[in-house]
Amino acid sequence: MEDLLKLKDKNIVVMGVANERSIAWGVARSLYQAGANVIFTYRKERSLGKLTKLLSDHNLEAKLIVQCDVNSDESIAEAFNKIGEEAGTVHGVLHSVAFAHAEDLKGDFIDTTRSGYAFAQDTSAYSLIAVAKAAKPFMTEGGTIIAMSYLGAERVVSGYNVMAIAKASLEASVKYLASELGQDNIRVNAISAGAIRTLAAKGVPSFNQILHKIEETAPLKRNVSQEEVGDMTLALMSHLSRGVTGEIVYVDAGYNIMG
Repeated sequence: MEDLLKLKDKNIVVMGVANERSIAWGVARSLYQAGANVIFTYRKERSLGKLTKLLSDHNLEAKLIVQCDVNSDESIAEAFNKIGEEAGTVHGVLHSVAFAHAEDLKGDFIDTTRSGYAFAQDTSAYSLIAVAKAAKPFMTEGGTIIAMSYLGAERVVSGYNVMAIAKASLEASVKYLASELGQDNIRVNAISAGAIRTLAAKGVPSFNQILHKIEETAPLKRNVSQEEVGDMTLALMSHLSRGVTGEIVYVDAGYNIMG
């Protein structure tokens, strides 16, 4: 299987590990199992401490760990320049970064502030474009960029509010980036993951109700796991999906197909 994946010793950048429950951590674990060299970015020292402990607890070693604030073009450029200098070629990037202010999630959508709207867009959607631009010069052998989305990008999900609009922008950005970067053999896709108990999910007031509804409605009658999302991301990063780009792939036990 490892030969089919063709990810052994490939340099993959993973952005967005907050703790052990993070989808990005699930992806990282799948990448390690495939033999990839995993490079992590972190935003604040607190995140670095948690990441370092996670790696230690699981006896895993990062190829590189670099600081990167996705709200800063300078920080993104510095991070990928350092990655390029120390690791050489970048073969893949996981963008699992999203954030909105709590007050813009808990209130009515119509009360979304201008600044809150702009911040959610900048952090959760524009950052993918900025990251792709910074990574492209080092993706000289082609590769894959994968973003993490959610069903709220296309359907109204109670309590998801401004983050839903940011995810819709993210999905559109995936398609435009795929169109432009395809000539460089860089594929861009997104995974629309089902509800998973991440740190970000805690900010959605209706999250527990969403979990129960999925269990009742989804064809598989259950929620998905961090591992399942990680494995599908691995497949999209790999040689197995070499003909796939610009797609939004659902890993949600089939919930998205139900009326």
